[in-house]
Amino acid sequence: MSAVPALLAFADGTLFWGEAIGFHGITTGEVVFNTAMSGYQEVLTDPSYAGQMVMFTAPHIGNVGVNHADRESHRAWATGVIVRECSSIASNWRSEQSFSDWLIEQKLVGIAGIDTRQLTIYLRERGSQMACIMAKDPNATMAINLAQEVPLMLGRDLTAEVSTRKIYEWTEGSSMLIRQHAKEIPKSQANQKHLVVYDFGVKYAILRQLVDRGCRVTVVPALTPSKEVLALKPDAVVLSNGPGDPDACGQIIEEIRQLLSAELPILGICLGHQLLALALGAQTFKMKFGHHGINHPVKDLRNGRVQVTSQNHNFAVDETTLPPELQITHRSLFDDTVQGFRHTNKPVMSVQGHPEASPGPLDANNIFDEFLEAV
Repeated sequence: MSAVPALLAFADGTLFWGEAIGFHGITTGEVVFNTAMSGYQEVLTDPSYAGQMVMFTAPHIGNVGVNHADRESHRAWATGVIVRECSSIASNWRSEQSFSDWLIEQKLVGIAGIDTRQLTIYLRERGSQMACIMAKDPNATMAINLAQEVPLMLGRDLTAEVSTRKIYEWTEGSSMLIRQHAKEIPKSQANQKHLVVYDFGVKYAILRQLVDRGCRVTVVPALTPSKEVLALKPDAVVLSNGPGDPDACGQIIEEIRQLLSAELPILGICLGHQLLALALGAQTFKMKFGHHGINHPVKDLRNGRVQVTSQNHNFAVDETTLPPELQITHRSLFDDTVQGFRHTNKPVMSVQGHPEASPGPLDANNIFDEFLEAV
């Protein structure tokens, strides 16, 4: 079968020509690059990538196929895929489907055959950019115009798009493979604790980590009023990861303030970390190209330990605006940005990275144990 031409066009007129993979159509979004060497299925099904097209810096994507177990939500949320080469062979005992067929099934538009090293340099120099992929009858002028019409991520609240519509109980734990590589967990610390998780785009792995620790887990929609959460009588609240600009989530921030007044233990993860900071009086800012990968070193300032972490965020907490009662606990060794804090007077803590990994190392999953000790 002959290759179908495709075009990646940026709003500034920069063009990359390649060949179509996945669903043959047109898509737009903010282009970000991810440096992970594995875990492409987890990345593309992470709701935090809603509104974004993911460019993988790893040269071969699709080698191990895809499977049902490695999803991080019920569907792919990235709007497009950009790779150097899409493997035509899926070789893994867990593989249930080829990457190419899965992209078509998910109606995910992609482009392959471009110089992803050149594109990475472009994004590092200019920052994350709006773009269009045309994998059907590519037209440069039309693609550039479509890229220019994409709304900026700054100011966008995407939580309602990715969140659950109803309250539900989550009971599934991690796979045996994950549990074997995690530390032995003292179940008595969390026995029958009831945790309510706000779904701003929650990954399945976060919910599984909590179940692994013996917690009863209830998931609620992003805009659930605090009084409804309190009526569930939780022992603690978890604010999940998610997409978009945290500063645009005004109603959510106000509900978090109400929960803080109720003196409940609260853990924020990724977007939840940023929302928690905003609710406590700090500010956030848009990063140039964000952190997207599974090899990001983060230092725990309390003990000097360096953790290799999984990261996926385009916004960060402004350290200069943190109130004095928030103590910075973790810092990025890439750019010194705030990666975690803890309230000095309340059982409240947060981390910017993904302690649940998926994909990535489990160096930072001790935050779940720390939180449950506070609970």
